[in-house]
Amino acid sequence: MSVIPCQQNEQLREKIKIFSETLRTEAHTLGDHGLDQQEFHDSGLFRGAIERLRGQFSASMNEKRDFVRHLLEHMRSGGHILEWKSAGESNRYDYEVDLQLGRTAAIELKGCLDGNNTNIFERPPNADEFIIWSLCTNSRADPRHNAWSGIHTRLSAQIISRKQQVDGVVIWDMMCGTLGRPCPKAAKNSPRRTQVGPFSLPPPCLYLFPSTVPSPRNNPHPRAQRIEAAKIMRAFSGCFACQQSEISEVEFDVAHRRADIVRATRIVRGDKVQQASDSTPIRHS
Repeated sequence: MSVIPCQQNEQLREKIKIFSETLRTEAHTLGDHGLDQQEFHDSGLFRGAIERLRGQFSASMNEKRDFVRHLLEHMRSGGHILEWKSAGESNRYDYEVDLQLGRTAAIELKGCLDGNNTNIFERPPNADEFIIWSLCTNSRADPRHNAWSGIHTRLSAQIISRKQQVDGVVIWDMMCGTLGRPCPKAAKNSPRRTQVGPFSLPPPCLYLFPSTVPSPRNNPHPRAQRIEAAKIMRAFSGCFACQQSEISEVEFDVAHRRADIVRATRIVRGDKVQQASDSTPIRHS
């Protein structure tokens, strides 16, 4: 049992470790910089190049937005959503999606969920539903650590303390089902994979949150809403071959403990508790 079905590819992680050491020791032999080994390392050329590459990987959202564009358009063309559009840079969320019955969903894109950026979100007042979509393209990242850190440590604290309702979390990106992140839901040639543009994807990991904000006094034990109630999550599920037993339900228990507000988080999937916490105080980083 685990917070998320997939896990790190330990063999690939070891290969990355070995390759990075080879790159560090042999970097002076690459290119035509005209420096000998000592001059090369003294110059800071290698460190500067690494930092530049890190910055490019971290700062660029183009690849992730292209991935999201392909998937939302696939959902629209299949009739699972009516329309979608980018919310623009002036908003604190990324996409608006038109659903049946005049409902609107807002989507906020995040990275691997274990960083402070996960704490920054704002549910727009016009949204009937609001979800967070995690795209973690770092093959060295531990998906189980990131999912639990994001849902329990970060999102639950923000939902409770700031009274910001989140209807669900989608954890899904172009790394899912690849060598870097094998997916037990769909092997390489599984019929459960969906081909969307250049991407061959297993079903997404979906996490349903309560439809009300937890409160120690008035709403201490909200349970996760059903997939039928969260229309945008149902759209993901229906379009990309999710099975009911694969959809996770997130439950919170909130209480006062002396001066602190404490919460416990449970993630239930397939009628079994996959991971649960003790009651821990909310701490703001």
